[in-house]
Amino acid sequence: MSLNSVFTIAGSALTAQSMRLNVVASNIANAESATSSNAQPYRGRHVVFTAIPVSTAQPQVAGVRVTSIVEDTSPPKLKYDPGHPLADERGYVNMPNVNPVEEMADMISSARSYQTNVEMMNTAKMLLQRTLQLGQ
Repeated sequence: MSLNSVFTIAGSALTAQSMRLNVVASNIANAESATSSNAQPYRGRHVVFTAIPVSTAQPQVAGVRVTSIVEDTSPPKLKYDPGHPLADERGYVNMPNVNPVEEMADMISSARSYQTNVEMMNTAKMLLQRTLQLGQ
């Protein structure tokens, strides 16, 4: 595996983790939104990753990509708030199915993965620079 492949793999991971961070941020921002654009409570979203090979001739795994962003299918949370304008006849409001604690853990995991890939790229760059200095 060449060092160019290292940058390709790390770059694909940076792109994927960046998208994951954006989805988590959207989930956290909408954790208390009683309605969304379709008049239903916001549904949490999750990123689905897929490993991608270098090429069909080389079956080695050479990166990751976001295959899709899927909505969480769990039911909305019910919050008792009879004074809320969206409350039903029993006084409950349908709230998003987003757990802010889980989202924060996902955000930390994604940020650490992103940082690890940045460090891997920096290490590869340093190794390339030192290799070039050997010839001098």
